[in-house]
Amino acid sequence: MRRLASYGFLIAALAVALTATAARAQDYPSRPIHVLTTSSAGGLSDIFMRVLGEELHKSLGQPIIIENRPGGLGNIGARACTEAQPDGYTICIINADPLVYNQFLFKKLPFDPEKLSPIVNLFHLIQVLVVNSDLKVKSVDELIALSKAKPGTLNYLTAALPLAVYMDYLTREKGADWVRVPFKGGGEATNAILSGSTPIGLIGLGNVLAQISAGKMTPLALGNNIRSTQLPDVPTLADLGYKGAPSRTWYGLFAPAGTPPAIIDKLNAEVTRVVSDKAFQEKFIISRSMVPALNTPAQFAADIKADREVAKQVVKESGVEAQ
Repeated sequence: MRRLASYGFLIAALAVALTATAARAQDYPSRPIHVLTTSSAGGLSDIFMRVLGEELHKSLGQPIIIENRPGGLGNIGARACTEAQPDGYTICIINADPLVYNQFLFKKLPFDPEKLSPIVNLFHLIQVLVVNSDLKVKSVDELIALSKAKPGTLNYLTAALPLAVYMDYLTREKGADWVRVPFKGGGEATNAILSGSTPIGLIGLGNVLAQISAGKMTPLALGNNIRSTQLPDVPTLADLGYKGAPSRTWYGLFAPAGTPPAIIDKLNAEVTRVVSDKAFQEKFIISRSMVPALNTPAQFAADIKADREVAKQVVKESGVEAQ
């Protein structure tokens, strides 16, 4: 009888907890929501989140407050998110690198990627391999051949370490011979490619689309296996048969682990409603050389798991040692 009474107490306690959680989700949000970004003010995720936040303010009735936590290749912002209260009032916008690649690039991460709950994938960046048109190459194979003919004389730049890992992969897999130079920002990188001082770039399409249209840069391939309507004739690296292409470069919304599922589902539904709007997509995503993503929390979690397997293999085959 005592055991049955204990079971009854546990069931009753669980029912009370579920009811309380449902009530909190129904009343949510009742105060401002803070969103941590891994970029500085004016960065990609900062700008996008401010636009999205304005729309969410209208529907949720509470302001969205942006807090910038840049640095550490995204690790600083990701850690801050894992350490926040899991009540739905602190969420974060994070790109793929700290949640997919960094665990294979650092001996010790300052946070546990598993302690972040996916809310929704927002958009994919389009990465494009471009060259200064003066190089007179029209394909990845031609670029590799040129680098072999002029060993050690061609420089390249890329913003993210995972993309540099892929370029290193090409040097070993295809015998390319080029040297990476530091990347200090999209504008400076674009100027370096245009001047010819660093004639090769694996860079976000939004940074160089105008130069491609003007014929000053030649696009050779899209680097993250996602086609672009802005460059419909440019193949992906996978289309060309190159293996080991980096996993997708995305930005998504996350909450600290333990955030009530009902709150996560509510945020997913509200964000999906805003980002699904065709006018919003065209103005704030597609025109900026990005691709809308959108999915359920479960789908996003499965995609991240698959991306990590790709990242693990790419880093392993590159020979890059964890820092």
